[in-house]
Amino acid sequence: MEDWRYTTPNIELFSDGSADPNPGPGGYGIILRYNGISKEFSRGFSLTTNNRMEIMGIVCGLEMLKTKSNVHVYTDSNYVVKAVNDKWIESWIRKGWKTSTGAQVQNIDLWKRLCDMLEKHNVTFNWIKGHDGHPENERCDILAKSSYADNESLCVDEGYEPEKKAPQKILKEGDLCKKCLTPVIKKTTSYKSLKRNKAYHFEYYLLCPNCKAMYMVEDAKVFSQQDNQKGLF
Repeated sequence: MEDWRYTTPNIELFSDGSADPNPGPGGYGIILRYNGISKEFSRGFSLTTNNRMEIMGIVCGLEMLKTKSNVHVYTDSNYVVKAVNDKWIESWIRKGWKTSTGAQVQNIDLWKRLCDMLEKHNVTFNWIKGHDGHPENERCDILAKSSYADNESLCVDEGYEPEKKAPQKILKEGDLCKKCLTPVIKKTTSYKSLKRNKAYHFEYYLLCPNCKAMYMVEDAKVFSQQDNQKGLF
């Protein structure tokens, strides 16, 4: 039986991503090296994020390989390295692509593409300090930034979805939960839960169906008849 160590090519993949501003125009730069021969690639996008470009550079580099390979990836992105080496991706998959807080994982489309490549190739991830004089990292940084510098003929990052942010206040059904960014729903207050001798009660409340966080809103406040007679409002 052949030993795969002698039949499977050993590839080095150096990658870097950039977006300026973030989100904004961005791109990635990669270097593929085999048997001392290096090839450079880059691509720019009109609207994306730094993290997406960090992932996409590695994914696209792996997708360029025509045969199963032993690939040593070098990146300055702790985000990517930890996602693989610390098994974040495995945890996200078990939780239906949710984080530990219940929020949806960002960049799912790229993580899924990366998972496909990890099944096809033998990949190891190595973190290198960015902007620290590492020749290949510095070169990839130049390639990434140059790919979108002229801001013309840029590609569309079709998988990019602007990050959802919770409003400062939760006021109505459909607003995003502050804890996990899930749309809240309206729930009628049970009269069994109302406390006696309270000046007011809440006719309804807003509930996050995911993490069960509750939000009381001013519009739901109802004053007791006794307090109305005292002229409290």
